[in-house]
Amino acid sequence: MVLRLTSRTGQPCSYTQTLKEYGLNLIECFTLEAAHNAVNDGCRVGLLIVTQEAELAHLDKCEPFISNNKISWVGLIAQELISTPRMREFIGEHLFNFITLPADLDHIALTLRHAWGMAFMRDVQHTACAAPLAEDEDFVMVGQTPEMQRLFSQIQKVARTDATVLITGPSGTGKEVAALSIHRQSARRNAPFVAVNCGAIAPQLFQSELFGYEKGAFTGANQRKIGRIEAAQGGTLFLDEIGDMPIDMQVNLLRFLQEKTIERVGGNDSVEIDVRVIAATHVDLAEAVLQGRFREDLYYRINVVCMSMPPLADRGQDIEDIAKYYFAKFASVHNRSLRGFSKAAMNAMLSHSWPGNVRELVNRVQRATVMAEGRFIQPEDLGFERNDPHNQMMSLEDARAAAESMMIRRALSQSRNQISRAASLLGVSRVTLYRLIEKYNIRPDIVASARTPFLGNAKHDLGAHK
Repeated sequence: MVLRLTSRTGQPCSYTQTLKEYGLNLIECFTLEAAHNAVNDGCRVGLLIVTQEAELAHLDKCEPFISNNKISWVGLIAQELISTPRMREFIGEHLFNFITLPADLDHIALTLRHAWGMAFMRDVQHTACAAPLAEDEDFVMVGQTPEMQRLFSQIQKVARTDATVLITGPSGTGKEVAALSIHRQSARRNAPFVAVNCGAIAPQLFQSELFGYEKGAFTGANQRKIGRIEAAQGGTLFLDEIGDMPIDMQVNLLRFLQEKTIERVGGNDSVEIDVRVIAATHVDLAEAVLQGRFREDLYYRINVVCMSMPPLADRGQDIEDIAKYYFAKFASVHNRSLRGFSKAAMNAMLSHSWPGNVRELVNRVQRATVMAEGRFIQPEDLGFERNDPHNQMMSLEDARAAAESMMIRRALSQSRNQISRAASLLGVSRVTLYRLIEKYNIRPDIVASARTPFLGNAKHDLGAHK
């Protein structure tokens, strides 16, 4: 694939014409849409041509696409542009290699073939790493949307290290599956993966469950018990819902994370522990720190690498892909006569808000494979009402209005109801934002309720508008 930043579309480059004589199959792209199509068709090497200073202005626009790690990029750069800071930064961050113009054609062809070879090896390695995940059908991550592809890329990167990871996101989005995916792609894959639900352990049992205890430590301790942390020795310790951990236990966990040693309850000996820690929570830990419900030093200790799981409602096409994946799994067990989802059922799923996220979708599909009587699953089988207005396909105008209203509310919440800041986040003027607030009848007190400590500034800002 040859990506041209020039606006003179349709004008072929002399280099690409000549390189075709070397047996290279080159696709010249003048737009990002054409480049995306080339990637979807299997292209794995890109040739970026930058010959004029005016083309540097287009780098920001194409940077998100070029940063896609599926492509190995080689640059053909004009000699006089190499010295510009922006070009040098771009080359260092995104290009596999670069060649200054004018260039020898043999050199270009050799570099492109080398880039293709590296891309091929990377694809083989990715396939090999991903293969074990398919062995356990209960822990599979399904997704083709850009959000999930970015998440898969992050998982691959952090799996190569032992850095502590914090996974955030609403309940049911698959935080434990993401943690298990990291473990299975890491060097610790053959060691234990121990999951601890911090919100399900009684406070009085927390220390003995996590750190274990010695025989005679308390009444009923008839023998030594190994705690969850020690059971994960050499592997991965997954602390689920860490935001629900009792505040008095957080200091003990912090000491373990700092010193990598524990002491069993009733014992005096320190036990060295070698584990990789992954934590997850649906709680806003930064807010919990401000409210005194979570220790600030522990927050920074676990928040080395932060990954966010997107809500299912924001994942579009993934809803259909996940539904079909679990349909194939459950139908083979419960109802082999089923052929799939009816159009009405699929529309109901695509328009549902999914407050329970992936967990809710999996449960509804499993229910449907049990309850369905015909050859195709209907909305009623999934627990939806056929004429439920919430499951009707919205018009494009209604969908646009709903999206605008949601983004305005989110921006106001993030900016603590400061209109200037919210307008900047949305990329609109203050006047436009005021007009949209009135158009969608967004009440300040509702938007502000999620950020109670900051109501003073919010009311003042919105009050000034009134």
